[in-house]
Amino acid sequence: MLNKIIEFSVKNKLIIALFTLGLIILGIYELTKLPIDAQPDITNNQVQVITVAPSYGAADIERLVTFPIEQASSNISGIEEIRSFSRFGLSLVTIVFDDETDVYWARQQVSERLLQVKEQIPADIGMPELGPISTGLGEIFQYVVRAEEGYEDQYDETKLRTIQDWVIRRELLGTKGVAEVSSFGGKLKQYEIAINPQRLQALNVNINEVFEALEQNNQNAGGSYIERKETVLFIRTEGLIGSQDDIENISIKSTVNDTPIRIKDVAEVKEGYATRYGAMTYNDQGEVSGAIIMMLKGENANEVVQNIKERLAIIEKTLPEGVVIEPFLDRAKMVSNTISTVKTNLMEGALIVVFILVLFLGNFRAGFLVASVIPLAMLFAVIMMNLFGVGGNLMSLGALDFGLIVDGAVIIVEAVLHQLGFKKHFGFKNRLSQHEMDVEVSNSASKMVNSAVFGQIIILIVYLPILTLEGIEGKMFKPMAQTVAFALIGAFILSLTYIPMMSALVLNKNKKTKANMSDRVMSRIEKVHQTCLIKALKFKKVILTTVLLLFIGAVFVLSRMGGEFIPSLEEGDFAVEMRILPGSNINKTKEVTTQAAKILMEQFPEVEKVVTKIGSAEIPTEPMPMDAGDMIIVLKPKGEWTSAKTFPELSEKMSKSLEVIPGLTTGFQFPVQMRFNELMTGARQDIVCKIYGEDLDNLTQYAEKLGTIIQTIDGAQDLYIEPVIGAPQIVIDYNRAALSQHKLSIVDVNRIVNMAFAGQSAGWVYEGERRFDMVVRLDENQKQDVQSIRNLLIPLSNGKQLPLHQLATIEMKSSPNQIQREDTKRRIVVGFNVRGRDVQSIVEDLQREVDAKIKLPTGYTISYGGAFENLNQAKARLGIAVPVSLALIFLLLYFAFRSVKHSLLIYTAIPLSAIGGVYFLALRDMPFSISAGVGFIALFGVAVLNGIVLISEFNRLQKSGLTNITRIVVRGTRVRLRPVLMTAFVASLGFLPMAISTGSGAEVQRPLATVVIGGLMLATFLTLFVLPILYVIFEKIQIPKWKKYKKATVLILFLSVGLNSTVAQNKISLEEATVMALQQNKSIKNSALWVEYQEGIKASYLDFAQTEVSGDFGNIQGSAQDNSFGITQRFNFPTFYTKKKKVLSEEWKASLLGKELTEAQIVKQVSETFYHLLILEEKRARLQFIDSLYAHFLEKADLKLELGEETILEQATIEVQRDQIANQLLLLDNELDFQLLELQLSLQSEVVFMPKASSLKVNLDAEIANSNIEEHPDLRLSEQQIAIREREAQWERSKLNPEFTLGYQSQSMKEINDNRFDYVQVGISLPIFNQGQRKVAKAAKTKVAIAENEYKMKEEQFKKDLQQVHLEYLRRKEIIDKYENKQLQKADLILVTAQQQLELGNIDYLQWVQLTNQAVQIQSDYIEALDLLNKAAIQLQYLTTKS
Repeated sequence: MLNKIIEFSVKNKLIIALFTLGLIILGIYELTKLPIDAQPDITNNQVQVITVAPSYGAADIERLVTFPIEQASSNISGIEEIRSFSRFGLSLVTIVFDDETDVYWARQQVSERLLQVKEQIPADIGMPELGPISTGLGEIFQYVVRAEEGYEDQYDETKLRTIQDWVIRRELLGTKGVAEVSSFGGKLKQYEIAINPQRLQALNVNINEVFEALEQNNQNAGGSYIERKETVLFIRTEGLIGSQDDIENISIKSTVNDTPIRIKDVAEVKEGYATRYGAMTYNDQGEVSGAIIMMLKGENANEVVQNIKERLAIIEKTLPEGVVIEPFLDRAKMVSNTISTVKTNLMEGALIVVFILVLFLGNFRAGFLVASVIPLAMLFAVIMMNLFGVGGNLMSLGALDFGLIVDGAVIIVEAVLHQLGFKKHFGFKNRLSQHEMDVEVSNSASKMVNSAVFGQIIILIVYLPILTLEGIEGKMFKPMAQTVAFALIGAFILSLTYIPMMSALVLNKNKKTKANMSDRVMSRIEKVHQTCLIKALKFKKVILTTVLLLFIGAVFVLSRMGGEFIPSLEEGDFAVEMRILPGSNINKTKEVTTQAAKILMEQFPEVEKVVTKIGSAEIPTEPMPMDAGDMIIVLKPKGEWTSAKTFPELSEKMSKSLEVIPGLTTGFQFPVQMRFNELMTGARQDIVCKIYGEDLDNLTQYAEKLGTIIQTIDGAQDLYIEPVIGAPQIVIDYNRAALSQHKLSIVDVNRIVNMAFAGQSAGWVYEGERRFDMVVRLDENQKQDVQSIRNLLIPLSNGKQLPLHQLATIEMKSSPNQIQREDTKRRIVVGFNVRGRDVQSIVEDLQREVDAKIKLPTGYTISYGGAFENLNQAKARLGIAVPVSLALIFLLLYFAFRSVKHSLLIYTAIPLSAIGGVYFLALRDMPFSISAGVGFIALFGVAVLNGIVLISEFNRLQKSGLTNITRIVVRGTRVRLRPVLMTAFVASLGFLPMAISTGSGAEVQRPLATVVIGGLMLATFLTLFVLPILYVIFEKIQIPKWKKYKKATVLILFLSVGLNSTVAQNKISLEEATVMALQQNKSIKNSALWVEYQEGIKASYLDFAQTEVSGDFGNIQGSAQDNSFGITQRFNFPTFYTKKKKVLSEEWKASLLGKELTEAQIVKQVSETFYHLLILEEKRARLQFIDSLYAHFLEKADLKLELGEETILEQATIEVQRDQIANQLLLLDNELDFQLLELQLSLQSEVVFMPKASSLKVNLDAEIANSNIEEHPDLRLSEQQIAIREREAQWERSKLNPEFTLGYQSQSMKEINDNRFDYVQVGISLPIFNQGQRKVAKAAKTKVAIAENEYKMKEEQFKKDLQQVHLEYLRRKEIIDKYENKQLQKADLILVTAQQQLELGNIDYLQWVQLTNQAVQIQSDYIEALDLLNKAAIQLQYLTTKS
């Protein structure tokens, strides 16, 4: 079928051309419609329920609002988790649904549940409302509304907020794609009726009457209409309040003499502002107003931002003079930076791919033809992305490798060029006709189409595991896999249609008369590779063993490599979470954050502007307290930086500069990253530890313990412990009896308290279209302290008024600050950011510390969330999906080649490629991340392609008649070297711009690119040598083919190839024997254990006396039954412990030297045995040689005896000589067996080894006699004994110091009172009678002298032994030299001459025996002398051993 498609494409060029043109037109159109963003929106489906209740505390909010909403919503289908946040004045319930749930359906279900729960929530507490339909990427635009320079006095915070709410916000809400505009900062204008309690009391007016008067005098009404002739006149009244004067002149009631009491008589009417829970500051210039614009879920961020900017440009023209709108957080900036990085990397990658193609193909037409697949495949991918709803962003576009895309086209075009390179196709012509060209292209493309197709399918399959990812990791990486799949499918289609058609049209049809530069370069490369490959085939085992060791090393490195979810995306600006002391008010927070902004503006020229958002916005999707804020630091382009080069470096310096502000804690992150963290886990930090339990005090206690541990973990920064308790509150506890006595209800009193201090709305004041709350509350001067609350007047039914303190107890209490819940359980959050380390290793360290130091009671648990949780979920999913994908690849390979062994051969590319990927990650100091994991997935697919190309060519050559396997692999590798190198280079170097890029978003791409480049470069090099070797080996292995009713066993190849050569050899060199002895000898192991023991007891120097605990009960102080208990601890003087520590440290050093001495002795023992065995083997060989001579002549002697030519004496002499040799061999064998056992014992081996060496003589350094013996381990050990004795003497001396006693006693004295009497006892023990210890200390000095004397004696003995052994060695060497220079030559001459003379008849057998024995004796004496020389040399080596 594939061949028919190719033939159709070549024959019907116009149809293919029209389809290609249609693809280009449609692709360009779809490109303009492609949604562009910086990164995928990883926010899960959420519905937020927000309830604002300004007058209620956290505990009441949880009980009355949060819990009912949780219960009502818990049974909605598709819910994954429910999180809630209860704080003073606010309840925020976040309901998380699975990704399959439609968010609008979910909001409808939640709305229905809220209707049911309204009856359970008190009417005056606030109405639950749904949050905006937005996501973590929804906050796409933030701005400030401020006064221009010179206009600051005209526009205060209230006026700026009014302009924001009634001009800017109203216009923006109609912008396409905008979900909500949440005002932030400034003061919300109100008309405030500030009550004066003294005036109320003086005029006998209560606060309820004021409130009722306002409500009853603020109304319009209609009177229908009247008819007047032909027309009607509509009737209406105008009673709405429109100004401050209208409020002041409202009558409350009249006095006894009918004098009206107006509002202005009892209160001050003024322009005020609502109770504030948030503020916004600009640079260090003070407070401004502003807003956060949220985008509808699923909208195109670029389009929405553009719409917002266009609308703002129109709005700015309508603003009063002196008011400006200044954006400070613009998603377009992040999108532009990120997409710019992606564009740059893609363009550079494409250029690199084109350059490599032209370089390898040596043909500009072919190079650009293959390269043309890149834009066409991209346009196809864009069409599919729009069709499947995949947006363009860093992940979907940033991971495209054009090398992968053009792989199929490379294989086909290279095959066509290879086919055209054979001149026989041209015959006697110099140019092919179009028809002939069509035939050649069809034939060559058809030959390689299977390889190309299977390569593309395999790459598609390796991306399947990414499509199985779920949750955050799925949303992050699925777009990438989908885009790559779309591009590959497009390239696949183009490789079957467009490429063959264009090849037939544009490739040169002329005969190739000479090789081009590419051909010449490739010819040289092929020759070099051929030479190396032929040599490699001779060293199969060495190469395979080396590769195996590399693989084992890579596995080890990977196991030690840390892990993180994905690297943080550098967004271009900082979002700094700032917190001051809990309970601080807004003004204090403004003061601190303004000071911080000033420091940053002055010290860091990189800062363009600083905007701080304090507390919560009007729509509190980010519920922050008034003592916390988000500081957005807008930075200049990175190229203009001078204080730092990287974001981590800059954040560290900024954080350090802010340490001068007392009480301020900061946490540096990026804006979108912070928002993602908060929406996904409920906290803003990278790592979130959640402690679940019921009691808030216990949760706080365990959180502080956990925070203490986190501070000890390297790499943990910006620690945040959620402030749960400690909020000071004034609690009014009603006296129900007093309320009943005065006929009051709690509702009545609550209304008065709420109205007086929080303020209650009595209606609206309209200024044209604008409306503002009219609020009744106490004058600010009347609510400064607790006393003003105590004196609040409560009206009674009889017209009198009572102060509140007569009806309730009023006091200050510490109450919960905020309460968080998750899945109906209370929790507390401890979070921190990660700097300079990977997420996985830091959490593993933390878990070990927590398990060791924190024991949680029943019902309390700790979970680790954030990036660590995401990493584990992704690894677990890939742990299943990747093996399935690899199994599918194997099945495809089998279907392609119909051979298990060939499929296994190609499969070796996977571990080979992983080696380079792991090592390159380690070299660049990058942890394993999901980005790197995706890189490995892509790497496996490309690596398999090279194997397919090589094995296909090997099989083709085998089918063509070649039988020599070596010739097949050599020739096949040479033929396919160019496509293999080209595939590897375009696939790996296409990622090069991503690997070295430093632009925004590059940190996410770098791990992926690093893995692919490193893996492919090394895998290609190894594949060109290892795969041919394995092919040669595998072709000798017969694996049965799979049949319908036969089971096949698929062997895991890589770990076992090449290790089946022979049974282990029993020969061993001296170096190998020494290494084995040092590793396995039990004496050395025992020394090592002793070192370990000494190192372990070093920590025992703090050995305190046992703690004494005592208790008494009875008549201790009198007749009453009293009790007492006490605890006492004794301590030595501190120098006692330090001196003891030094003693133990010196003993540990002695154990190290003891181990070195043992190793030296073992080396000496092994060397002596080794060379003695060589000498014995040489003796045995000599005896066997002489015995063979005697045996040969004995045969002749027997024959001559039968003929009468020889006497019985000669025969008997030869037999006696042979018997003597037999006896010598027997004794020699016994000694040989003994020495073998001795060597086996030294090596601690179950295998009997025979020594192998190139010489019987020990190789000794000529300068060895001049070595310094003071470095010998034995002498060093004696010297160390002196140090031990000195430390022991100091320790004994420290025992003469005083000792201390610390005690605590607690006793009851019931005859005095019921209290307990506690006291602390401190004592000191003075060593007055210490003569005995003084004697011991003095004797210890004597031990020092003994040790010094022993050292001197041993040193003298060593010098004497060294001199003697050296002299002996020189004498033995002189003797050996004489033997080798003279006597051995004469012995050989005697043997040869004696044999010649015997054969000539000049001597008889007896004379021959005498001469032979003489020569043999010389040789035996030489061997004995050599044995003695070796022993002297080994002893000399031992004496000059250095520690």
